[in-house]
Amino acid sequence: MLSTIIYRVPVFGWMLKEAVQGSATAKVLFILNLLMVWILAIVTFGYPAIIIPALTAVPLMFIMLILITMG
Repeated sequence: MLSTIIYRVPVFGWMLKEAVQGSATAKVLFILNLLMVWILAIVTFGYPAIIIPALTAVPLMFIMLILITMG
């Protein structure tokens, strides 16, 4: 249900669908595209484009550490 909604997003949807259902080359190219978009954001916006992904990763790492220590 959610995947069909995400796949209907004009540009990002078909790339994500190819990355999930496609070949290994499509997966690698999708990761390279995400990396290039991040580098472009760093060039455009500077330091906040580096800090914001790190700050959003903090709660995810907290959850991972809690799950690891729970057993």
